[in-house]
Amino acid sequence: MAIITKITTQQKNQDRFNVFMDYGKGKGEEFAFSVDSDVLIKFQLKKGMELDDFSFMEIQYQDDIRKAYNKAIHYLSRRMRSKKEIRDYLFSKEIEEPVINEIIHKLSALKYINDEEFALAYVRTQANTTDKGPMIIKMELKEKGIDEGTLMLALEEYPLEQQIEKATKISVKFYEKNTKESLKIQKQKLENLLLRKGYSYEVIHIAVNEASINTEADEDMEAIRFQGEKALRKYSKFSGFEFQQKMKQALYRKGFPMELIETYLAEVEKS
Repeated sequence: MAIITKITTQQKNQDRFNVFMDYGKGKGEEFAFSVDSDVLIKFQLKKGMELDDFSFMEIQYQDDIRKAYNKAIHYLSRRMRSKKEIRDYLFSKEIEEPVINEIIHKLSALKYINDEEFALAYVRTQANTTDKGPMIIKMELKEKGIDEGTLMLALEEYPLEQQIEKATKISVKFYEKNTKESLKIQKQKLENLLLRKGYSYEVIHIAVNEASINTEADEDMEAIRFQGEKALRKYSKFSGFEFQQKMKQALYRKGFPMELIETYLAEVEKS
Protein backbone atom coordinates (compact mmCIF):
# COMPACT_ATOMS: atom_id res chain seq x y z
CA MET A 1 0.00 0.00 0.00
CA ALA A 2 1.02 3.59 -0.65
CA ILE A 3 -0.42 6.71 0.96
CA ILE A 4 -1.19 10.01 -0.77
CA THR A 5 0.79 12.71 1.02
CA LYS A 6 0.04 15.76 -1.13
CA ILE A 7 -1.99 16.89 -4.14
CA THR A 8 -1.02 20.09 -6.00
CA THR A 9 -2.39 21.93 -9.01
CA GLN A 10 -0.11 22.06 -12.06
CA GLN A 11 1.09 25.57 -12.87
CA LYS A 12 0.67 25.31 -16.62
CA ASN A 13 -2.63 23.40 -16.58
CA GLN A 14 -5.10 24.22 -13.85
CA ASP A 15 -7.24 21.17 -14.77
CA ARG A 16 -4.50 18.69 -13.89
CA PHE A 17 -3.12 17.74 -10.50
CA ASN A 18 0.15 16.22 -9.31
CA VAL A 19 -0.20 13.44 -6.76
CA PHE A 20 2.64 12.71 -4.27
CA MET A 21 2.83 9.49 -2.27
CA ASP A 22 4.79 7.75 0.45
CA TYR A 23 5.57 4.15 -0.52
CA GLY A 24 6.83 3.27 2.96
CA LYS A 25 10.37 2.45 1.91
CA GLY A 26 12.04 5.15 3.93
CA LYS A 27 12.32 7.49 0.95
CA GLY A 28 9.58 9.76 2.16
CA GLU A 29 7.31 11.71 -0.16
CA GLU A 30 7.69 11.16 -3.92
CA PHE A 31 5.87 12.35 -7.02
CA ALA A 32 3.63 9.44 -8.12
CA PHE A 33 1.42 10.53 -11.01
CA SER A 34 -0.73 13.32 -12.42
CA VAL A 35 -4.48 13.21 -13.09
CA ASP A 36 -7.22 15.23 -14.71
CA SER A 37 -9.65 17.06 -12.39
CA ASP A 38 -12.51 14.75 -13.43
CA VAL A 39 -10.48 11.68 -12.47
CA LEU A 40 -9.49 13.30 -9.19
CA ILE A 41 -13.15 13.84 -8.35
CA LYS A 42 -14.31 10.44 -9.62
CA PHE A 43 -11.91 8.55 -7.35
CA GLN A 44 -12.20 11.13 -4.55
CA LEU A 45 -8.44 11.32 -4.25
CA LYS A 46 -7.23 13.16 -1.15
CA LYS A 47 -4.37 13.39 1.30
CA GLY A 48 -4.09 10.32 3.54
CA MET A 49 -5.85 7.96 1.09
CA GLU A 50 -4.28 4.52 0.61
CA LEU A 51 -3.97 3.10 -2.90
CA ASP A 52 -3.25 -0.51 -3.89
CA ASP A 53 -1.84 -1.58 -7.24
CA PHE A 54 -5.27 -2.27 -8.74
CA SER A 55 -6.58 1.17 -7.76
CA PHE A 56 -3.46 2.80 -9.13
CA MET A 57 -3.87 1.01 -12.51
CA GLU A 58 -7.55 1.92 -12.72
CA ILE A 59 -6.80 5.58 -11.99
CA GLN A 60 -4.12 5.64 -14.67
CA TYR A 61 -6.43 3.95 -17.19
CA GLN A 62 -9.24 6.44 -16.54
CA ASP A 63 -6.77 9.32 -16.78
CA ASP A 64 -5.52 7.98 -20.13
CA ILE A 65 -9.14 7.98 -21.31
CA ARG A 66 -9.63 11.54 -20.12
CA LYS A 67 -6.47 12.79 -21.85
CA ALA A 68 -7.44 11.04 -25.06
CA TYR A 69 -10.97 12.43 -24.82
CA ASN A 70 -9.61 15.98 -24.51
CA LYS A 71 -7.43 15.43 -27.58
CA ALA A 72 -10.43 14.13 -29.53
CA ILE A 73 -12.59 17.09 -28.51
CA HIS A 74 -9.88 19.50 -29.60
CA TYR A 75 -9.60 17.67 -32.94
CA LEU A 76 -13.38 17.83 -33.36
CA SER A 77 -13.48 21.55 -32.60
CA ARG A 78 -12.03 22.36 -36.04
CA ARG A 79 -14.73 20.58 -38.07
CA MET A 80 -16.93 17.47 -38.16
CA ARG A 81 -15.06 14.17 -38.23
CA SER A 82 -15.87 10.58 -39.06
CA LYS A 83 -15.25 7.76 -36.59
CA LYS A 84 -12.29 6.58 -38.64
CA GLU A 85 -10.75 10.05 -38.67
CA ILE A 86 -10.99 10.21 -34.86
CA ARG A 87 -9.60 6.70 -34.54
CA ASP A 88 -6.70 7.40 -36.92
CA TYR A 89 -5.90 10.68 -35.15
CA LEU A 90 -5.77 9.10 -31.70
CA PHE A 91 -3.72 6.20 -33.05
CA SER A 92 -1.22 8.73 -34.45
CA LYS A 93 -0.89 10.08 -30.90
CA GLU A 94 0.19 6.60 -29.76
CA ILE A 95 -2.99 6.03 -27.76
CA GLU A 96 -3.76 2.36 -27.09
CA GLU A 97 -6.64 0.58 -28.82
CA PRO A 98 -8.77 -0.08 -25.69
CA VAL A 99 -8.65 3.63 -24.83
CA ILE A 100 -9.53 4.61 -28.40
CA ASN A 101 -12.52 2.27 -28.33
CA GLU A 102 -13.72 3.92 -25.11
CA ILE A 103 -13.41 7.38 -26.70
CA ILE A 104 -15.30 6.38 -29.85
CA HIS A 105 -18.07 4.89 -27.74
CA LYS A 106 -18.30 7.97 -25.53
CA LEU A 107 -18.28 10.46 -28.42
CA SER A 108 -20.96 8.44 -30.23
CA ALA A 109 -23.14 8.27 -27.11
CA LEU A 110 -22.84 12.05 -26.71
CA LYS A 111 -23.65 12.44 -30.44
CA TYR A 112 -20.41 14.32 -31.04
CA ILE A 113 -19.70 11.94 -33.92
CA ASN A 114 -22.22 10.43 -36.32
CA ASP A 115 -21.06 9.01 -39.64
CA GLU A 116 -24.43 9.49 -41.34
CA GLU A 117 -24.63 13.18 -40.44
CA PHE A 118 -20.96 13.61 -41.29
CA ALA A 119 -21.40 12.06 -44.75
CA LEU A 120 -24.47 14.18 -45.56
CA ALA A 121 -22.72 17.38 -44.49
CA TYR A 122 -19.54 16.43 -46.36
CA VAL A 123 -21.35 15.83 -49.65
CA ARG A 124 -23.30 19.09 -49.37
CA THR A 125 -20.15 21.06 -48.63
CA GLN A 126 -18.11 19.51 -51.45
CA ALA A 127 -20.96 19.87 -53.96
CA ASN A 128 -21.51 23.53 -53.11
CA THR A 129 -17.95 24.76 -52.61
CA THR A 130 -15.74 22.70 -54.96
CA ASP A 131 -15.80 21.49 -58.57
CA LYS A 132 -15.48 17.81 -57.57
CA GLY A 133 -17.72 15.23 -59.17
CA PRO A 134 -19.55 12.53 -57.17
CA MET A 135 -16.99 9.80 -57.87
CA ILE A 136 -14.20 11.78 -56.21
CA ILE A 137 -16.44 12.62 -53.25
CA LYS A 138 -17.42 8.96 -52.94
CA MET A 139 -13.75 7.93 -52.91
CA GLU A 140 -12.96 10.52 -50.23
CA LEU A 141 -15.82 9.29 -48.05
CA LYS A 142 -14.56 5.72 -48.36
CA GLU A 143 -11.12 6.88 -47.22
CA LYS A 144 -12.81 8.46 -44.20
CA GLY A 145 -14.32 5.09 -43.28
CA ILE A 146 -17.91 5.68 -44.41
CA ASP A 147 -19.65 2.43 -45.38
CA GLU A 148 -21.15 1.90 -48.84
CA GLY A 149 -24.79 2.21 -47.79
CA THR A 150 -24.24 5.45 -45.90
CA LEU A 151 -22.19 7.14 -48.62
CA MET A 152 -24.66 6.19 -51.37
CA LEU A 153 -27.44 7.73 -49.32
CA ALA A 154 -25.34 10.85 -48.74
CA LEU A 155 -24.58 11.23 -52.46
CA GLU A 156 -28.27 11.87 -53.05
CA GLU A 157 -27.46 15.35 -51.74
CA TYR A 158 -25.62 15.92 -55.03
CA PRO A 159 -28.37 15.52 -57.68
CA LEU A 160 -27.73 14.95 -61.39
CA GLU A 161 -28.95 18.44 -62.31
CA GLN A 162 -26.35 20.06 -60.05
CA GLN A 163 -23.61 17.80 -61.43
CA ILE A 164 -24.46 18.82 -65.00
CA GLU A 165 -24.58 22.49 -64.08
CA LYS A 166 -21.19 22.36 -62.39
CA ALA A 167 -19.57 20.27 -65.15
CA THR A 168 -20.94 22.66 -67.79
CA LYS A 169 -19.42 25.66 -66.03
CA ILE A 170 -16.06 23.88 -65.94
CA SER A 171 -16.44 23.10 -69.65
CA VAL A 172 -17.24 26.70 -70.62
CA LYS A 173 -14.17 28.00 -68.76
CA PHE A 174 -12.04 25.29 -70.35
CA TYR A 175 -13.16 26.20 -73.88
CA GLU A 176 -12.50 29.89 -73.17
CA LYS A 177 -8.90 29.14 -72.15
CA ASN A 178 -8.06 26.67 -74.93
CA THR A 179 -9.10 28.42 -78.13
CA LYS A 180 -5.77 27.70 -79.82
CA GLU A 181 -6.55 23.99 -80.26
CA SER A 182 -9.07 22.16 -82.44
CA LEU A 183 -12.48 21.45 -80.97
CA LYS A 184 -11.75 17.71 -81.22
CA ILE A 185 -8.59 18.02 -79.13
CA GLN A 186 -10.34 20.38 -76.72
CA LYS A 187 -13.13 17.87 -76.18
CA GLN A 188 -10.68 15.02 -75.58
CA LYS A 189 -8.74 17.03 -72.99
CA LEU A 190 -11.94 18.31 -71.38
CA GLU A 191 -13.41 14.82 -71.11
CA ASN A 192 -10.23 13.60 -69.40
CA LEU A 193 -10.32 16.60 -67.06
CA LEU A 194 -13.92 15.93 -66.03
CA LEU A 195 -13.18 12.23 -65.55
CA ARG A 196 -10.32 13.11 -63.20
CA LYS A 197 -12.66 15.40 -61.30
CA GLY A 198 -15.06 12.51 -60.74
CA TYR A 199 -17.94 13.03 -63.18
CA SER A 200 -19.75 10.19 -64.94
CA TYR A 201 -19.68 9.66 -68.72
CA GLU A 202 -23.36 10.62 -68.87
CA VAL A 203 -22.72 14.00 -67.22
CA ILE A 204 -19.55 14.60 -69.24
CA HIS A 205 -21.31 13.97 -72.56
CA ILE A 206 -24.07 16.43 -71.74
CA ALA A 207 -21.78 19.13 -70.31
CA VAL A 208 -19.10 18.98 -73.01
CA ASN A 209 -21.58 19.20 -75.87
CA GLU A 210 -23.76 21.83 -74.22
CA ALA A 211 -20.76 24.07 -73.59
CA SER A 212 -19.39 23.65 -77.13
CA ILE A 213 -22.61 24.53 -79.04
CA ASN A 214 -21.77 28.21 -79.40
CA THR A 215 -18.05 27.80 -79.91
CA GLU A 216 -17.64 25.32 -82.75
CA ALA A 217 -17.53 27.42 -85.94
CA ASP A 218 -15.73 30.62 -84.95
CA GLU A 219 -13.32 29.16 -82.43
CA ASP A 220 -12.35 26.17 -84.60
CA MET A 221 -11.46 28.57 -87.41
CA GLU A 222 -9.43 30.70 -85.02
CA ALA A 223 -7.66 27.61 -83.73
CA ILE A 224 -6.77 26.25 -87.18
CA ARG A 225 -5.32 29.61 -88.13
CA PHE A 226 -3.14 29.55 -85.03
CA GLN A 227 -1.96 25.98 -85.64
CA GLY A 228 -1.74 26.62 -89.38
CA GLU A 229 0.71 29.47 -88.92
CA LYS A 230 3.07 27.16 -87.06
CA ALA A 231 2.73 24.54 -89.79
CA LEU A 232 3.34 27.16 -92.48
CA ARG A 233 6.65 28.14 -90.88
CA LYS A 234 7.68 24.49 -90.85
CA TYR A 235 6.62 23.57 -94.40
CA SER A 236 7.12 26.87 -96.26
CA LYS A 237 10.05 25.33 -98.15
CA PHE A 238 7.65 22.95 -99.89
CA SER A 239 5.30 23.85 -102.72
CA GLY A 240 2.43 22.53 -104.78
CA PHE A 241 1.01 19.08 -104.00
CA GLU A 242 3.72 18.24 -101.46
CA PHE A 243 3.03 21.44 -99.51
CA GLN A 244 -0.71 20.70 -99.49
CA GLN A 245 -0.16 17.14 -98.23
CA LYS A 246 2.27 18.19 -95.50
CA MET A 247 -0.17 20.84 -94.26
CA LYS A 248 -3.16 18.51 -94.36
CA GLN A 249 -1.34 15.81 -92.43
CA ALA A 250 -0.09 18.26 -89.80
CA LEU A 251 -3.50 19.85 -89.23
CA TYR A 252 -5.35 16.54 -89.29
CA ARG A 253 -3.09 15.25 -86.52
CA LYS A 254 -4.07 18.35 -84.54
CA GLY A 255 -7.67 17.17 -84.63
CA PHE A 256 -9.15 19.41 -87.32
CA PRO A 257 -11.74 17.96 -89.73
CA MET A 258 -10.70 17.72 -93.38
CA GLU A 259 -13.45 20.10 -94.52
CA LEU A 260 -12.10 22.84 -92.25
CA ILE A 261 -8.54 22.12 -93.36
CA GLU A 262 -9.57 22.58 -97.01
CA THR A 263 -11.25 25.88 -96.12
CA TYR A 264 -8.13 27.10 -94.33
CA LEU A 265 -5.76 26.10 -97.14
CA ALA A 266 -7.99 27.90 -99.62
CA GLU A 267 -7.74 30.96 -97.42
CA VAL A 268 -3.94 30.64 -97.36
CA GLU A 269 -3.76 30.42 -101.16
CA LYS A 270 -5.78 33.66 -101.52
CA SER A 271 -3.51 35.59 -99.11
